[in-house]
Amino acid sequence: MGNKPKTRQGARDSRTGQFIPVEEADKRPNTTQKERIPLPGRGDTDRGKKK
Repeated sequence: MGNKPKTRQGARDSRTGQFIPVEEADKRPNTTQKERIPLPGRGDTDRGKKK
């Protein structure tokens, strides 16, 4: 029905640690890494917790 994602795709430069556009990370795969970033207001997405 209205399931919204809790995270978004993001990319980070391995040397500086700064966020960069995902398109830039696709061009430089050896010096970047992609990760899932929680959306504002979501905080911890409860990954790794037992229910």
